[in-house]
Amino acid sequence: MSLPEVDVCIIGSGAGGAPMALELGRAGFKVVVLEKGRHYQPQDFIHDEILNSRRNFFMPLPWEEPHLVRHGAQSRYERSNVAWTANCVGGGTVHMSGFFYRLKPVDFRLRSTLGAVSGSTLADWPISYEELAPFYDKAEAELGVSGEAVPHPFAEPRSGPYPLPPLDVHPVASEIDKACKAMGWHSLPTARGIISRPYRGRAPCSYCSLCGSYGCETGAKSGTNASLIPAALATGNVDLRPGCMARSVEVDKQGRAKSVIYLDENGVVQEQPAKVVVVSCTAVESARLLLNSTSGRFPRGLANGSGLVGKNLLFSSFGESYATFRVSKQGEARPWLKDPAPFVNRSVQDFYLLPDSRFGFRKGGTLGFMWAHPNPIHAAVELAGDGKSALFGKALKDKMREYRDSRILQFEVYAEWLPTSGTYVSVSEDTKDKYGIPVAAITVERHPMDFAATRFLVERGEEVLLRLDPDDVRRKGVMGETTILQHGTCRFGNDAAASVLDKHCRAHEVPNLYVVDGSFMPTGGSVPSTLTIAANSFRVAHHLVRAMKG
Repeated sequence: MSLPEVDVCIIGSGAGGAPMALELGRAGFKVVVLEKGRHYQPQDFIHDEILNSRRNFFMPLPWEEPHLVRHGAQSRYERSNVAWTANCVGGGTVHMSGFFYRLKPVDFRLRSTLGAVSGSTLADWPISYEELAPFYDKAEAELGVSGEAVPHPFAEPRSGPYPLPPLDVHPVASEIDKACKAMGWHSLPTARGIISRPYRGRAPCSYCSLCGSYGCETGAKSGTNASLIPAALATGNVDLRPGCMARSVEVDKQGRAKSVIYLDENGVVQEQPAKVVVVSCTAVESARLLLNSTSGRFPRGLANGSGLVGKNLLFSSFGESYATFRVSKQGEARPWLKDPAPFVNRSVQDFYLLPDSRFGFRKGGTLGFMWAHPNPIHAAVELAGDGKSALFGKALKDKMREYRDSRILQFEVYAEWLPTSGTYVSVSEDTKDKYGIPVAAITVERHPMDFAATRFLVERGEEVLLRLDPDDVRRKGVMGETTILQHGTCRFGNDAAASVLDKHCRAHEVPNLYVVDGSFMPTGGSVPSTLTIAANSFRVAHHLVRAMKG
């Protein structure tokens, strides 16, 4: 059934979709937001690891809505829920940890800085840091970000302090500060998308320690579900429709987007006409939607005349190590081990860009320090291991007793994921989801520089951990990937032959179609990208409001 036309139809309510809804609603435009998942309320966010992390509260089940994943074009696809973020109002911002870093000026001109990188499709951004900076300010204020900006070699320019002071931190933060200072490095307070004081009607953090993988029952975490979506709905101009799965974007005879076909919460096919369509489903799912939106005008998928929709997919390189402190052995000498405070909030960015390539790369990344996540089932599975070395019975019980007597400090590495022609999203006509829609098929071929950079950063992080004199330091890995951080499948640029979107994230071939999730990013940077996606969406919204009013 075709519904009454609105000014703008936005698909997705996360870091990209919510800023658009808020700004367009404030400007007086009639907006419909289609969200695939449920609209969870604070009382739905309970501290249940099985519910949140091991069922389909956030991620769909792979036998109902699979992603197909393979490493290398010659490998076989496997069904997985890899590269889903969160299917609910607010998207991945609901269960994020809220590490809110900005990109650095170099991230916008990485191709110019590094030159041509063999085996990579590296490209500069068509905008500069200076153009995005005012919208970083706006995103931090609208979402609610706590932090403290301090000088360091790769500090990005700021116009002022963070909207909120930093969260309280565990005493181990000062130990990390001392260790880094002794090595001539800079230990930085990590900005968080978590409010440290009452802010715009929201309660401050209760320091429960369950941020990542969980929703926030107090509203202190600055997911769009707690910040931007309520403000958008308050304008009276935004109609939020949860439980609605977009199937295709339709075009008229002139090739302009005219409507979104979707299945409503009852499984009934609906058509929502709109003057402008904004896609923000995540880089993987937005590419899937466009590739499935075929027509006589766009037989290879909407806005895909260049053949680049789905190409240049980026995740984030990942590595980590753990330091274990036995409380029974070290507790008296280090009373801070018994402090229950959950936040470390320390980062190191001294190796964000190296002066030369003597280590096999130049673009490095970020070390983020934190206490290990307290999920007990996850911990037990890790301790048990698998294969011939797996533990069970008394050996496993002894290991779990050691675990309960330990504080585990870890760091995570966020490193550059260089774009390659071998990492992309297509759609599979042979595999369809529970809605009958062809699913996303993901092919990954990593660039060797990714692994060199991640290994180097892991080694630097371990130097910090070893200076704290733990009982044990264990390396988890140097070849990982974070698929929740997604970018690149509709990269923006000035050349329509080499990009899908223009500098305002409008499709080169479809003048009333915009894509505002991480798809637009030619490079992912060496930090989590949630804040950058939100800032860019505010930037695009500023342009779109002026264009529609003009």
